[in-house]
Amino acid sequence: MILRTILTAGLLAAALPASAGPDAVPSPPARATTTAGIVDPAAETLALGEERNSRLTVPVRVEGTGPFAFMIDTGSQATAVTREIRDIAGLAPAGTATLVGMASRRQVELASVGRIEFGANSYTNFAAPVLEREHVGADGIIGLDALQDFRVLLDFRKQTISVEDASTKDGRGGFEIIVRARSRLGQLLITDAIVEGVRATVIIDTGAQASLGNVALREKIRARRAQEVITTDVNGVGILSELAVVRTLTIEGLSLTDVPLTFADAPAFAALGLNDEPVLSLGMQHLSLFDRVAIDFGRKRIAFDVPADIARAIREAQRGGTYRARF
Repeated sequence: MILRTILTAGLLAAALPASAGPDAVPSPPARATTTAGIVDPAAETLALGEERNSRLTVPVRVEGTGPFAFMIDTGSQATAVTREIRDIAGLAPAGTATLVGMASRRQVELASVGRIEFGANSYTNFAAPVLEREHVGADGIIGLDALQDFRVLLDFRKQTISVEDASTKDGRGGFEIIVRARSRLGQLLITDAIVEGVRATVIIDTGAQASLGNVALREKIRARRAQEVITTDVNGVGILSELAVVRTLTIEGLSLTDVPLTFADAPAFAALGLNDEPVLSLGMQHLSLFDRVAIDFGRKRIAFDVPADIARAIREAQRGGTYRARF
């Protein structure tokens, strides 16, 4: 029997408020998206489908069957399948593992996968955690183990996602903000973000709808709690989080203002060794405010493309330092 630990940082979505008072401030939804339809699985650029809770999915073939709707999750170490896909593809058991989610640690079954195909790319011979579809919001997850040699480009304008050979991509590529990152357990971490004057580490988590900060960050910035919400992780376990509005979040000179964040003491932060320092997992709630986001694992950098009017203002303000934007 195989026993190992797999980290998946994704939170599925903010649920209904656990409590609300006259000062409650609801978290604004991510920018509305539309389903562009499923394209030929052999295509390099894949159309995004919109799942429940604004989960964006791509078509994936498992052992030649499908296509199935998988989400690309840069917050998960492991590529995973749901029980339904395991049964349809006839995947053999491969032991068990401890899966660390944002809210919990749970032992899960593993399935042996010979090959998955997404676009012109493939990932072969791995053991995949077997999850419940109702907790994932998709047929499966393409995780960091399958993405290390690629650049993932989320284009919210065109509603497409590209998984490209990172070695063929160079230059700014039209992006206004390019951030160098460091790698920890396969994840790219932005280490020089500033939240209300406090330096914090940022994780780009495409598998999470909500953005989540840890308790260390909340205490550093002395965030005033506005509301309590319950979020659910990939194990189906809920975690009570405190919602607050952060005045500024700055990454490489671009400062977002009045940013709603939830805060919680999450096991996934501890598994990354980040429990005692300010850290923020940036989910689709805020990533989708940008026109494009490119996560380049090969070159260890993350690029952001902002709307045209903001891009012009950033260029004009470059000599003066930080540009503050309210999306």
